[in-house]
Amino acid sequence: MDKLSVLKQILKPVLYALCISASIVIFGCNSTVKEINKTKETTSKTIKYAKGFDIITTDNKKQLVVHRAFQNSKESITYTVNETGSMEPGEISVPAQKIVVTSTTHIPMLELLGAENTLVGFPHTKYISSEKTQARIAAGKIVDLGMEQDINTEKLMALQPDLVVGFSLQSNNRLYENISKAQIPILFNGDWLEETPLGRAEWIKFFGVLLGKEKEADSIFNTIEKNYLNAKKVAKRNSITPKVMSGSMFKDVWNVPAGKSFIATFFKDANLNYVWKDTDGTGSLQLSFESVLEKGKDAEYWINCGIYETKEQLLAANINYAEFEAFQQNQLFTIAKKRGKTGGLIFYELSPVRPDLVLQDFIKITTPTALPDYELTFFSKLD
Repeated sequence: MDKLSVLKQILKPVLYALCISASIVIFGCNSTVKEINKTKETTSKTIKYAKGFDIITTDNKKQLVVHRAFQNSKESITYTVNETGSMEPGEISVPAQKIVVTSTTHIPMLELLGAENTLVGFPHTKYISSEKTQARIAAGKIVDLGMEQDINTEKLMALQPDLVVGFSLQSNNRLYENISKAQIPILFNGDWLEETPLGRAEWIKFFGVLLGKEKEADSIFNTIEKNYLNAKKVAKRNSITPKVMSGSMFKDVWNVPAGKSFIATFFKDANLNYVWKDTDGTGSLQLSFESVLEKGKDAEYWINCGIYETKEQLLAANINYAEFEAFQQNQLFTIAKKRGKTGGLIFYELSPVRPDLVLQDFIKITTPTALPDYELTFFSKLD
């Protein structure tokens, strides 16, 4: 699997839902070096893990400063939000009553905040896993806006949302310029660029500002953080560090998470001996089957072995997978078996805001007795 294919697979629901993200013409773009320095001073106690955004409070207004709106972005973008109703040009009125989001990963954040009723539009609703949101779609309360770059701008504008939360792989997009010209505020959300599990989950505070639910967002995140850190402590008590491998082949290439990648962080915090833990990089490594077999043949667990639901499917893809001990001992785990009613993978939608559950899954898989009452949320054993 080439690197692009892996990115698409990891971000599948996001790429399917892609996206109504922001254009260069951003409402309230007035960031300066001075403001960014002030952000770090005033919000150091508020934003603990996320590197991609900050929250500034000045007088009766707040500013959301997004440092990484898209890959390779070099400038911060500042959005000024106003809760008073006395608006100045370029400001965004909050709390928002009608919003459009563009990634399935945004939906659990709305639901956790009790704000799912504010969602009025979404691109390609089929890939939403949430039963609660699917019920609202079936009731006609959420409009399907199309897919990827074929967003139906007429439908979007007819909804007259208070704001659009967008996701983008790049800054230049004519579609979003047109939406901006219609005076619909668009805000970049760069949560997917965070490099740590808790950093990504902390973006719930971004939605807390937009929805007037900052206290709720802080409380929810504090609970997730506490759960995650407690699980990490439980894992560290285990004197044994099981050896794990990950990934699968695509054509002649086996892509595995690099040693400083998002998934590798979960393995480390679960006290697991990840085969490629000492490699550099935050993305993926492209390896040959032979090199993976050499290092991973004796791995006790194979976690996230591709989008396969059975061992037969795995062998049909590559009969040589049978050479791995994890295959022989039936210690193969996949995210492919847990889906919403319309086919969306629950892992892709929910895991970014619930890293505590991902970590507990890894601990339960490798040390079941450490969490005796916990049941797997995202992963299942291959049949």
